[in-house]
Amino acid sequence: MATVSENKKIKTVQFTVAYFLFSLLWMGGLAVVIAVLLPQHLREVVGVKNSTAIFGIFNAASAVTSLLSNLIVGNLSDRTRSRFGQRTPWIIAGGIVAGLSLFLVGVFQNVWLMGISYCFSMIGLNMMIAPAMATLSDRVPETIRATTSALFSAGTTVGTSVGTLIGAKFISSQIPGFVTAGLMMGIAGIATVIVWPKESSAKTLPPVATGVKELFISFRPPLHGARDFWLAFTGRSLLIFSYYMVLNYQLYILLSYIGQSEKEAATTISVMSIVTMVVGLVGSLVSGGLSDKFGRRKLPVNFATILMVIGFLIPWIMKSAFSMILFAGFAGLGCAVYSAVDQALNIDVLPNKKESGKDLGILNIATTLGQTAGPIVTSILVGIGGYGLVFPTAIVFSCLAMIFIQLIRSTK
Repeated sequence: MATVSENKKIKTVQFTVAYFLFSLLWMGGLAVVIAVLLPQHLREVVGVKNSTAIFGIFNAASAVTSLLSNLIVGNLSDRTRSRFGQRTPWIIAGGIVAGLSLFLVGVFQNVWLMGISYCFSMIGLNMMIAPAMATLSDRVPETIRATTSALFSAGTTVGTSVGTLIGAKFISSQIPGFVTAGLMMGIAGIATVIVWPKESSAKTLPPVATGVKELFISFRPPLHGARDFWLAFTGRSLLIFSYYMVLNYQLYILLSYIGQSEKEAATTISVMSIVTMVVGLVGSLVSGGLSDKFGRRKLPVNFATILMVIGFLIPWIMKSAFSMILFAGFAGLGCAVYSAVDQALNIDVLPNKKESGKDLGILNIATTLGQTAGPIVTSILVGIGGYGLVFPTAIVFSCLAMIFIQLIRSTK
């Protein structure tokens, strides 16, 4: 019979592997589409001139969808009293919805249907992410939260790189790529709940107040004693915002700013993906482990911001394919270092642990907001003055993010 210590180690391995696998699969599936196939699909459907603007509209629509769905699902999972647990039903269902919708984006040749399907994929994705992040607060021991967060970040990094590589391989034959993306997204939820320790039934939890009024009240954002919570929200939004200003437009930057052909751009993106994967893995694992060991969350953010600023600065000055590879190295490492402690920092600033699903859902909105609003601003800046405006703007926002996070008092 396993001892208490052995059971603890087994659960630690289960949680860390599950979070790595979860982020690897959903991020990989999403990256196949958003980094390569969706921009290229739009170029073919609406033409080169209109594709950038419509891509920005898609990001805007998905931003609103994600903001609402993350908050709603996070709160509803807190209130779920299923015999399968609070979080498990949402995670499994979300993967199915997200996977099917992401595949259909590539099938549709109508812009409206593509956009609607893409928004549904974001609903499904947030049905997985919101309860999964609440589980980090509910069930993962505090002593391994930064390490678990680091493995989640590492999975995201590897998933982004693998997904981008897959997308680049299918840039000329897109349907198989969309099938792969849908399958990766679809099995993410199922694989996760199989790997991590089985969630207990939620039927034994205290009942929640029912009624329309009580439901609406439950959506109130935290206000009392929530100063650090909102500082973390703002800092997280701005840092991710700055990174995705460039990341989501890497194909267009290589084609229009650097001047590469589609074939050359696909090769460069493949190299960038490998570089990001390597530095991301190293940054995530080292940063998360050190954060748990020394109990510090804000110091890695400083280091991450400096790396990201360097990453934005290089292509702004050099304007070459190699400068974008250097961007992948520096900015990718910075993003990985930050993401490794991100979720642990978020849990530290929660004003009410009993409402972790809702409150972490709000903090996860910061990620969605950054990922979707960043590209929107990029499309506006490109329309005003070209890609030369994007990089200095990203530098400003990343520096602002560091300032907000340093103002947090409840964690070191």
